[in-house]
Amino acid sequence: MFSLSRLTRPKALAVCAAPVVALLAVTALAPLPFAVAQPGSTANVLGESEGKRVITISGAPTRETSGQLRMTTIVATGPDMDVSLSDVVDGWFRTDRSVMPKDSVYPTGDNVKEVEKHNLGDMKKSQDTATQSALAYLDDNGVDGTDKVKVKVDLGKIGGPSAGLFLSLGIVDLLDGNGSGGDLTGGRNIAGTGTITADGKVGPVGGVSMKTQAAKRDGASVFLVPEAECSDAQAELPKGLRLIPVTTLKGTVDALRSLERGGKVPSC
Repeated sequence: MFSLSRLTRPKALAVCAAPVVALLAVTALAPLPFAVAQPGSTANVLGESEGKRVITISGAPTRETSGQLRMTTIVATGPDMDVSLSDVVDGWFRTDRSVMPKDSVYPTGDNVKEVEKHNLGDMKKSQDTATQSALAYLDDNGVDGTDKVKVKVDLGKIGGPSAGLFLSLGIVDLLDGNGSGGDLTGGRNIAGTGTITADGKVGPVGGVSMKTQAAKRDGASVFLVPEAECSDAQAELPKGLRLIPVTTLKGTVDALRSLERGGKVPSC
């Protein structure tokens, strides 16, 4: 043992600082339970992705459409990748990066194959639910023959449930447009995100601030955001991108119709 009182002030400070410096060094190098995300790809659900039609409908005639409905994604560090303190600090100070709890991005753990399987499973459920939601909406609005319609969706290896709203909108646009002979998009490049339930309720998804940047990068002028995530979407909103908050499929269609007519449209 020794007494700090016997040391000079500079030496005492050095002795006290050494463990702190060591702790900071270990912390800086140690893996942390975070993922670093950035804007990912977007896909126009009215067209093709990787050379294949995203939405294929049989059992009813479909419309030729103009404009785009772009679902958005984020890209995050893998579930088995280590994220250090320096990565986290860098992500916090960059507008094109976002630091998120790893379990919010990968709730099933660190096994890459299990995560991929889980995400693709979520996407398949989302596709089925989006189809149910869209056909129920069309049936409620007097569109005949929805009981004969079959829908196939192909988004490659994109996983997760966040494309649900846009798949529903794509089905509505391909079968009925805006209900008056025009396009639901009004010829615009419209992007966004949101889960969907069978009865047409829109849910939050996460990573919205990164998705707005992906949308603007790929030419969108309007972004549909789950109402609960308005503040997140506004945090790093690119200039010239208009936010429209949505809560239901019906409300979303009504907002797009009003946008085309120059009427009142919800805002964050």
